Amino acid sequence: MTDRMIADSELWACAHMVLQHHGDGAPTFVAERIGTLAVKGDVEGVETWKQIAHRMAQLIRNPASLC
Repeated sequence: MTDRMIADSELWACAHMVLQHHGDGAPTFVAERIGTLAVKGDVEGVETWKQIAHRMAQLIRNPASLC
């Protein structure tokens, strides 16, 4: 467990990177990542990836924000 808070800008950058790298498969990639972390009991990791998923969904809904 860490005490490091991830900055909002870092979460947005991660969401953007996942979309660029995985394209249409990005939601599946994130879901698998969350599942793997959940099985390992990594609560912080799950929460981080949920936050990334939320931002990614916003970017998918508004592609103009990817610029």
